[in-house]
Amino acid sequence: MNPPGLTPSPHRSIPSRLLRLTIFLLLSLPDSKGKAIWTAHLNITFQVGNRIISELGESGVFGNHSPLERVSGAVVLPEGWNQNACNPLTNFSRPEHVDSWLALIERGGCTFTHKINVAAGKGANGVIVYNYPGTSNKVFPMSHQGTENIVAVMIGNLKGMELLHLIQKGVYVTIIIEVGRMHMPWLSHYVMSLFTFLAATVAYLLLYCAWRPRVSNSSTRRRRQIKADVKKAIGQLQLRELKEGDKELDPNENNCVVCFDIYKPQDVVRILSCKHFFHKTCIDPWLLAHRTCPMCKCDILKH
Repeated sequence: MNPPGLTPSPHRSIPSRLLRLTIFLLLSLPDSKGKAIWTAHLNITFQVGNRIISELGESGVFGNHSPLERVSGAVVLPEGWNQNACNPLTNFSRPEHVDSWLALIERGGCTFTHKINVAAGKGANGVIVYNYPGTSNKVFPMSHQGTENIVAVMIGNLKGMELLHLIQKGVYVTIIIEVGRMHMPWLSHYVMSLFTFLAATVAYLLLYCAWRPRVSNSSTRRRRQIKADVKKAIGQLQLRELKEGDKELDPNENNCVVCFDIYKPQDVVRILSCKHFFHKTCIDPWLLAHRTCPMCKCDILKH
């Protein structure tokens, strides 16, 4: 029970605040069924003069609806000046001796689903879509529902233009697409949220620990001051020793309401400012703890 005149300290709500923050963090965790992003390793091989050049890099990502499979073949461009393969009649410059081939298509002009289906309809074993100009090598998982089971990956604009220029110059380019690593974007978000939460909690606790002693010292000083004031007020209250013949000794009078015992000669009683009286040995500890009259609740510090 708090001493009269004191309000509960606000630090008592700290556990509930931390609990609410924890619940909020758990509720903000994304659904574990969220889409994962799978990178694609592209093993690119082409010949320049007498030299065969091969380069391997994790330079693409699989589409959201692409099977995660290894696929390989010669890289083939759409015929004509438009490289987005949005025209259903688009043909591809496929060499006659090539059995397996991959269509290299520019992003834009139509949906990913449409352009991938156009290439698949012409016999492509896989589709490589390169991003818009000005996007450098930025990639993202394409959405292309309804493209059967053809492998589809996206690569950056810089890598796509490099391949485009090689093939336009007559260079024979082959690519092996391998399944790379899985990334969970929401996991990075969760880790950052958790880190932020922990950092905020630590900062909050440090501030609380620095603030708490001052509040505790202030509360302690106030309690001590009130106790001293109560002792002083008790000492100023009238004392009286009961004697034979005093009306307080009449059995019909009220007993001491603290101990419920009758008053007897030579008992020392304390008379409060409200005129109620009690055994000194009973009322002094009561007043020290409650500072009010047990009968009328009169506050001895206010009277």
